[in-house]
Amino acid sequence: MQRIVLVASVVLLTVPAVARSQTPESWTLPRTPDGQPDLQGLWTTQTFTPLQRPEEFADQEFLTEAQAASLAEALTAPGVDPLRGGAFTAALNDDADARDGATVQTDPTHYDNAVWLRTLAPKGLSSRRTSLIVDPPDGRIPARTEDAAVLAALRRDARGFDSHENRPAQERCLAWTHEGPPMTPPPYNDLYQIFQTPGYVVLFPEMANNPARIISTDDRPHVSERIRQWPGHSVGRWDGDTLVVDTTNFTLKTGFQGSGEALHVVERFTRVAADQIRYEFTVEDATTWTRPWTVEMPMMASEGPLYEYSCHEGNYGMRNTMRGARLADRQAADPQR
Repeated sequence: MQRIVLVASVVLLTVPAVARSQTPESWTLPRTPDGQPDLQGLWTTQTFTPLQRPEEFADQEFLTEAQAASLAEALTAPGVDPLRGGAFTAALNDDADARDGATVQTDPTHYDNAVWLRTLAPKGLSSRRTSLIVDPPDGRIPARTEDAAVLAALRRDARGFDSHENRPAQERCLAWTHEGPPMTPPPYNDLYQIFQTPGYVVLFPEMANNPARIISTDDRPHVSERIRQWPGHSVGRWDGDTLVVDTTNFTLKTGFQGSGEALHVVERFTRVAADQIRYEFTVEDATTWTRPWTVEMPMMASEGPLYEYSCHEGNYGMRNTMRGARLADRQAADPQR
């Protein structure tokens, strides 16, 4: 990726260890000239809070104040690797070596993530929740259906090294799984810019391989179901002071947590403070999960500007990927070579 992206990820994001609004009670919801809630600005969702509730927390929906304070201290300490997702629970270990082993990067051959990914306000927790999933009550993704297992097998069988066409979309720099809809916190470069004009809201992620989402807000119908797109087709409407975005028309080429073409996503954006938007989404796909499920997380105000993100490694590296695969084929056919 371009050097400028690395600079962006290091210096731009500012979010407290446990995201809290500092807005006074006298705060008034700002509005655009056409009277709609003003969602414009730069926002981040960076967090160590996991999508699913770790088994260690079982039925514990919220961290205690002591646990939250301990995690905030451990996860924002110097040297912590922002990509260590398992650090959420391991950072509560009483053993200092165990904590460091879970939060500090140990691979010396890679970039030093604690340097190039650390933000001015280090990555912390979204809230005291033990998962971003708020429904089902156990904070876990519902069980998959038999149809979903079949689809997963088909996707595994279709993936290989025969050509560039059966390499993963992320490897080919075609689409990131976090881009959405629905949106989930990316590993880094977690900035989103929102623009508004009468009748439209534009959502532009910093780390994205696809165009910005231009969402109409006049409650128009979806396009024909015969038209399928990687990010689906989104239409929006205002429900009081909440922007509701409905997305259908997905393809099998992407898939969210194993979903298929029947995926239906409903997102809700509510400005709840000067420095915070409450972002919620519910996903439903009867061919994939036994029930719908819902995520809630804050989008916190952040500094700017947004920097250009460009992903090319998977494209210019594909030649060597295929050369390596052909060498492996020859070695498998003749182990003495």
